[in-house]
Amino acid sequence: MYDDTIAAVATAMGEGGIGIIRISGENSLEILNKVFCSLKKNYRKGYSLEPDSAGESINLPVENRKLTYGFVEDNFTGEKIDEVMAVYMKAPHSYTAEDVVEIQCHGSIVSLRKILALVLKNGARLAEPGEFTKRAFLNGRLDLSQAEAVIDLIKAKSDKTFDVALGQLEGRFSKKIKEIRADLVDILVNITVNIDYPDEDIEVITYENLIKGIKNVKAKVDSMLATADTGRILREGLNIAIIGKPNVGKSSLMNALLKETRAIVTEIPGTTRDTIEEAVTIRNIPVKLTDTAGIRHTEDIIEKIGIEKSKESFNKADLIIFMVDNSRPLDSEDREIIEYIGSRKVIVIINKTDLEGRLHINGIKEMLPQGIFIEASVANEEGIDKIEDEIEKLVYGGQVKQQESLMVTNVRHKTLLEEASSSLGDACSMAEAGEALEFLEIDVNRAYEALGEIIGEAVNDDIINEVFARFCLGK
Repeated sequence: MYDDTIAAVATAMGEGGIGIIRISGENSLEILNKVFCSLKKNYRKGYSLEPDSAGESINLPVENRKLTYGFVEDNFTGEKIDEVMAVYMKAPHSYTAEDVVEIQCHGSIVSLRKILALVLKNGARLAEPGEFTKRAFLNGRLDLSQAEAVIDLIKAKSDKTFDVALGQLEGRFSKKIKEIRADLVDILVNITVNIDYPDEDIEVITYENLIKGIKNVKAKVDSMLATADTGRILREGLNIAIIGKPNVGKSSLMNALLKETRAIVTEIPGTTRDTIEEAVTIRNIPVKLTDTAGIRHTEDIIEKIGIEKSKESFNKADLIIFMVDNSRPLDSEDREIIEYIGSRKVIVIINKTDLEGRLHINGIKEMLPQGIFIEASVANEEGIDKIEDEIEKLVYGGQVKQQESLMVTNVRHKTLLEEASSSLGDACSMAEAGEALEFLEIDVNRAYEALGEIIGEAVNDDIINEVFARFCLGK
């Protein structure tokens, strides 16, 4: 527990029905009692702010885990600030595992600012970003991966992302990490006993069993790592760049996927002179779509700038959608774009299939053997479902149903899992070569510590501070 008491606005700043000031620390209730005036109850007239001689009036105490109605008043000036509801949560049964108070006022910036200032004036200090969750971690209510799931929950861009974060917050991801670490403990105990007590009457560890055990643990780590690319996309979103020469239907596809008119569609080539970016959810996958300016040679200065931005978007994209016109033969502009794509992951849309076909499709397939080809008539909304199907398949690697709670969504977790997998691979290689147990112990222990860093065991203060610095104020 900390000696000081912290406070911050826990709701987003701006106008709203309700705003919340959160206070945590040993002086939380004391501060509340200084600024909060609970309503008095008159048994004849119901609730009243003033005593009434016609009936008995009593102060309603702020009870643990119960909302109490009243007013916040400046205990220095007597000024009434706002009508509020207050709740007190006694440690350790609170978010931070400390005494916590929350004051629910009207969602006015003025009200929130005044109440927070009054709370600070009465002895609290302004919380740092993420400090409430940091205290929950340091007080043992959450492990580090659960704490990181809190910010993922707040920033979730789709139902699937939310479900993944919620599963991790509930501890399912941590439980799997702990199970793997328990397997490593068994291996380390056997290695240590055989090193330290070689002459005692103990079961001698064989390299065959050691190799089997290490490979089994490594397989579990690698299984989690296999979800990392999908997990990153669910957490951060899939960047898709729609490219092609002018007037092949890029803007029409953008509008069809967004299910609204966002990009201008005309018969005039070069209408889109800048990149247009929009966020959308496709099959529960958060996606950032970029409709690019048609890539071609032009003397128009403004269009040139747009084409350069298109190339930047292309380089940043996770997935390329390359559109070609079925009614026109392949030309030098198409070939230049194909060369630019190279070996990148690409969905090729053969658009305008409702028109007479003049495109040699097999020639494109030879130039882009890694491409996924879909025939469509975007203007008639034909083929859109197939495009969404392929996006879904690419994100999930063909396995749409996965255990969301065990999905690796965090770059820090991925890095540490890779470190653990590498160390176990080295240990396995040394065991197969019959190296001394002392050398194997180093690598197995390194893997154990790397996994421990994921959940906050054996992690240094710099990492902890870096994690919580990414949080918003009040969380």
